[in-house]
Amino acid sequence: MKFSKRVVVALGGNAILQPKEKGSSEEQFNNVEKTCRQIAGMIKKGFKVIVTHGNGPQVGNILIQNEKAKDIVPAMPLDVCGAESQGQIGYMIQQRLDNLFKEMSISYSVATIITQVAVNKEDLAFTHPTKPIGPFYTEKEAKEFMKKNKEKWIEDSGRGWRRVVPSPEPIGIVEKKAIKALLKKNIVVIASGGGGIPVIKKDGGFQGVEAVIDKDLAGERLAFDVKADIFMMLTDVPKVAINFGKSYQKDLDRMNLSQAKTYLKEDHFPPGSMGPKVKAAIKFVESGGEYAIICSLKQALNALEGKAGTWIVA
Repeated sequence: MKFSKRVVVALGGNAILQPKEKGSSEEQFNNVEKTCRQIAGMIKKGFKVIVTHGNGPQVGNILIQNEKAKDIVPAMPLDVCGAESQGQIGYMIQQRLDNLFKEMSISYSVATIITQVAVNKEDLAFTHPTKPIGPFYTEKEAKEFMKKNKEKWIEDSGRGWRRVVPSPEPIGIVEKKAIKALLKKNIVVIASGGGGIPVIKKDGGFQGVEAVIDKDLAGERLAFDVKADIFMMLTDVPKVAINFGKSYQKDLDRMNLSQAKTYLKEDHFPPGSMGPKVKAAIKFVESGGEYAIICSLKQALNALEGKAGTWIVA
């Protein structure tokens, strides 16, 4: 393989915060350190890497802080909370990557771009909010929020009530020119964290909206806009599987577009887990990308070399 290809690496939530962890700074830095070693290994091999990441737990914590302190300092809207989390996570990844570059004698710099992602204000998602965010509350508390703030809340899997917001489709990366300029200077860019900050066009400019963009679809949009060769989504399973969790589960080394679409139509990939990743992979390859990869964080470098994970090809 020619190790000079441009790769967008989309980090799953487990790359930053593991299940059952409290989310302390120390825990998150330790997880990021392990993740960054994989990324540094890719760059050492010659791959040109752009990093994007999830932010669900971090935004959830910011929303809790907002709610607890709202009588002391004004609570921030969701788009501002998303920007806060991009800065927090970007700082962690940026610092650890920079330290590793020095350790591994890699002559690259790192920069985090607080990234806005354009969405269509006419997207039907704005009339049908579906994306749960933030902490769980009791039914009584949820109904009070609905009445007071005109929000939509739902009961979530028997665990309590959560607010739901729109999840519109990404249509463009606002800062793509800045990102491309940095890439030309051999700077590793961290961008579009948490799906990006959703913005709509208004009065000749942009305005943030209360919404959450799927991070994998936003990652695909980033990959398309920077003309990446490969789109890699890192998760907590080694491969994509059909009949997942059943005695006849089958792990997949490779899927072509036709197979991926068929499996998706047959509901092998649930909307809350593997579905968005497979959809994003299909979209990337259909848009001209060479291939997409879905794999475990621990096997990222091996997957790039064709030794692990699931490849989605034309």
